[in-house]
Amino acid sequence: MAFDAQQSQQYEGGKGGEGGETAALELFALPTAAQGLPRVFGSPRRYVQAPGVIGQTGSYLRKLGFDSCAVLLSARSQQAEGAVLLQSLEDAGISATILTFGGECSFAEINAHTDALLASDAAPATVIALGGGKVVDAGKSIAHRLRVPSVVVPSLASNDAPCSAASVIYTPEGVTEAFEVFTENPALVLMDTAVVAAAPARYLIAGMGDAMATWYEARACSKNPAAVTAFGARPTLAGAAIAQLCAETVYRDGEAALAALASGSIDEALERIVEANTLLSGIGFECGGLAASHGFAQAYTVLDHVHKQFLHGEMVAMGVLAQLALENWHDEARRATAFFVNVGLPVHLGQLALSADDAVSIDAVVEAALAFPFMANMPMEVSAEKLRAAIVAADRLGREVTEELGDAAYAQIHRSS
Repeated sequence: MAFDAQQSQQYEGGKGGEGGETAALELFALPTAAQGLPRVFGSPRRYVQAPGVIGQTGSYLRKLGFDSCAVLLSARSQQAEGAVLLQSLEDAGISATILTFGGECSFAEINAHTDALLASDAAPATVIALGGGKVVDAGKSIAHRLRVPSVVVPSLASNDAPCSAASVIYTPEGVTEAFEVFTENPALVLMDTAVVAAAPARYLIAGMGDAMATWYEARACSKNPAAVTAFGARPTLAGAAIAQLCAETVYRDGEAALAALASGSIDEALERIVEANTLLSGIGFECGGLAASHGFAQAYTVLDHVHKQFLHGEMVAMGVLAQLALENWHDEARRATAFFVNVGLPVHLGQLALSADDAVSIDAVVEAALAFPFMANMPMEVSAEKLRAAIVAADRLGREVTEELGDAAYAQIHRSS
């Protein structure tokens, strides 16, 4: 099934997915003769966050006019929160086709489910994705191919994928392959904080790493008059403001949210962090712009042992520190490093199973980061030498701050993982 060039954009160097698909390179925001690229703001149609809200999925779908759906979820979820969601759909009289997620958001996975639904007698009115970031991204890509709205029900607050009109596509082995952008954000995002609070703390912490990048990347984009967002448009002031609030919230409430999580309670700090990780970061990155932090993070996935051991937000945290080094923003780099140490995010290469002395691996990361399209959003010339120096400088600072503050939080997370 070919992509519609008016509805999807792949930042992937012109390489299509499996099955003869062609990369759709049309920008969502088309340039005008008078002003160049316009500013574009996008967000989910509805965002709902509360403990227990997953049990109201059927009611919310009815309010949006949906009477049928496909539900993408893992086998594990079918026996846990998925059972609550499916019961809610049944109670609301909404027919559901269950799709079992195979574990990787790849073209093969997406196309298999899409083809199965197209071959069925009745196409669903919407596709619900229940699970973590890769389930969410696969669900959005399937919905796009079926030309129906997506509904996202995250089981984690580990990244900002749920609210976005984008999906990161990986190879079956887990290496980043493509970045799809759609013209519509999800019709509905249901964030059940009781489900999030029941997950291991590592996922919420990783979400803070992903969220923290939002402001630093939006700030970099705001300083570059040629910066382009994932919408193929200029960043918006609203996106930058939301991105800044995202970082302020994480700095202010991050440690308190983890304390609430440890005590088994859902308090205001935890609710704020879940919102920052999901809603603020999702809108902030799409409307404020991506830059070096995610370039470094996506580049780490080319190293198989890193990809298999670490979460997206953990790699993004390392990307944040490298971006701040690239910008020579030393005071802020120390502030971010100290926060990451306190919550348990990686701050030096050793905590990402790497070494600055491993030239082969570092060169592979540098090469992949340099190829990341949004690296061009940085407000300075970027070269392989500068990226390598930034990685090494961030590693050095991370080791210094770890010497000062210790690594108890990081060690505790990885002992229990």
